[in-house]
Amino acid sequence: MAERLAHRDLRNRSAEILRDVAAGATYEITNHGKVVALLSPPAVGGDLRIRLPKLHRPFADLPRVRRQQRVEEVLDSLRRDR
Repeated sequence: MAERLAHRDLRNRSAEILRDVAAGATYEITNHGKVVALLSPPAVGGDLRIRLPKLHRPFADLPRVRRQQRVEEVLDSLRRDR
């Protein structure tokens, strides 16, 4: 059975946990008590699934967007909605 691990523990102990996973351990990663991910070693001889990016151009090529509101105002508004 996989050990449950809070995401903050994964962040704080990532090197140790990744060594354990490389040695065969499996962890259920939780966020606010809910399991959100499973961290386990790849299947023997199996390839890792890697998604290729849908956008194949550098971020610098993206058009700039000018806003009427300042970023701080938008963030303050979003914080009030919580």
